[in-house]
Amino acid sequence: QVQLVESGGGLVQAGGSLRLSCAASERIFRINAMGWYRQAPGKQRELVATITNTDRTYYAGAVKGRFTITRDIAKNTVHLQMNSLKPEDTAVYYCNAHYSLAGRDYWGQGTQVTVSS
Repeated sequence: QVQLVESGGGLVQAGGSLRLSCAASERIFRINAMGWYRQAPGKQRELVATITNTDRTYYAGAVKGRFTITRDIAKNTVHLQMNSLKPEDTAVYYCNAHYSLAGRDYWGQGTQVTVSS
């Protein structure tokens, strides 16, 4: 099974930027879709952005225009560039790998993003 390791979280002021990275233990072109989810305290985990193995992307309305998801096939890494951060973006961000045929999902351990006002 694939292992996912996130990095790049931290504390930033409102309006600032962060870049999250998710390193996969296998070739990401084998993964049907990868994405980022987030979970704030007391809230359910929610989808932030996804990218398929054909580079189709999807963004949640709350982040559209501010966040960009990309993948680096050579490095088996997916990135989430987050700009114009808001306090409501504060959450633990999780990387996800989805295998459509098997109907399976794998998760990273999460990385904390805190945006101060």
